[in-house]
This record gives sequence, C-alpha cells and structure tokens, in this order.
Amino acid sequence: MTSRALCLLVAGTSLVLAQAPVINNGGIGNLTNGQTPIAPGSLAVIFGTNLSSRTAQADTIPLSTNLGGVTVQFVNGSNTISSPLVYVAPTDTAHGVISQVNAQVPWNIVPNGVTATVNVIVSHDGLSSAPAPVTVGPFSPGIFASGGRAVVVNLDGTLAWPSGSVPGVVTHPAKPGDVVIVYATGLGNVDSPIADGAASLDKLRSNLTTPVVLVGGLSAQVAFSGLSPQFVGVNQLNVVIPNAAPGDNVPIQIQVGGITSPNTTTLAIGK
Repeated sequence: MTSRALCLLVAGTSLVLAQAPVINNGGIGNLTNGQTPIAPGSLAVIFGTNLSSRTAQADTIPLSTNLGGVTVQFVNGSNTISSPLVYVAPTDTAHGVISQVNAQVPWNIVPNGVTATVNVIVSHDGLSSAPAPVTVGPFSPGIFASGGRAVVVNLDGTLAWPSGSVPGVVTHPAKPGDVVIVYATGLGNVDSPIADGAASLDKLRSNLTTPVVLVGGLSAQVAFSGLSPQFVGVNQLNVVIPNAAPGDNVPIQIQVGGITSPNTTTLAIGK
C-alpha cells in the first residue's frame, strides 16, 4: 500500500469515527439535581452522546470557554454567549457512562428576573450539536451532595455526616444551634456584578433574595447567602441548625422563588 493510500485511508477512517455531538432530550439541568429551570450564574449539566472526544477538567480560574476542545453556547434570540466550562467527558459505553459537560450558565443570557427558553449548542472537533432548548429562570436551588449526603461543613472543617461514614475522614453530626456552611447553586442574582467564569475572591457578594433553608422540615436561620469566594457558580450559605430531630439522614432543602430543592439530600444531626 502506498503512503498516499494509507493517508487517505486514515483520513477516511477519522471522518467516519468523528460524530457530531447530540444533546439528550431533557438532558440539561441543574448540576446538583438535574432539575429545570436553570438559573443565570449557576452550574448546569448537559448529558448526551459524543459531547467530547476526551475527558478534561478545569484547573484554572477564571474558567475557560474552551475545555478539551469543547465549547458550549447559550443562545437567546440574537444574544449568543459562550459558557465557562468545568468538566467534559466522552461516552464510555464499556462502563455505561454517557457523555457529559458541566458548565456555568452565563449571567446575562436572560435579563434579571425573566424566565425564557434558550438554546444550547455543544461543539467539538469542528462539529456542533443541534440546538437544545432549556428553560432559564431567576432561581434553580440545588445543594451539592455525594451519595445523597449534602456538602454541609461544620465550623471545624469537618462534614456534617454520620461519624465514621467515610473511611479515613473525620466527620461528625451537627447539633442544634451550630452554624454550618452549605454549598449550593442556582440561588439567583447577587448585589454586585461578576464576570462569567470568575470566582468572588475580590469582594463579598450576597444574593438579592435570601432563600429559606429547611432542615428536617424546620426553617433555619440563614446568616448569609451569596457567592462562595473560591468556587465559580457556587453559592455559600451560613445556616444555624434548628431544633430538628436527630438522625443520620435529616433532609436539608433550599426554597426560593417558589422552587424547592429535593428532600433526598441529607445531613446528620446529633443531640
């Protein structure tokens, strides 16, 4: 076989293997719970097929709008904004993993307080998905969790999970009256603008609307709700644990704008 023929064969094979990204129907939602609407400034997840040709994770802040060759555009009429990206991964059929992109919803894709349907387009290697619609609204509350346990941090830096629940990691329940830090996303606009992909290290930014936090069904005092200084698209809430019944799996929820996060996210409360 001549070298020219080999080059043509390889090029032809590459064209066959390269497949356009496809976003699943209903495959866009809040990163923490998959729900819609998604909110400006929040972190969203996009599921589909061939959304990326390789796995890549952001390692710089501000976040880039190109990660592993993947770009994501949010389109609202004539307004098109590239999204900062956190994580991209291809389809892994052998392990039953579908392709995924984690992205920040651009802050200005819809005006403040407006709910609208926008289109999302994922591109890589010169190929683009068909536009996929998703509802963007003022709020999309969701609490970060691992295995259903909320990312709730005691003031000593430990997770408010049952003691011994993670081998080699110190965890302990919170107690009524304790102040804990809850990490969430989708809590809406803040009192000072911030660029897409940027963290809030320069100043404290509070949410314009303070959400209700429910712990074991009881309303908790929220001392602060705003952007986390260290993480892009992440909200931090300083919450006082109410006098809820103790247990290893006490539901914690955020309620704002008539939307309540799922009651399947839990923390541990002691006596």
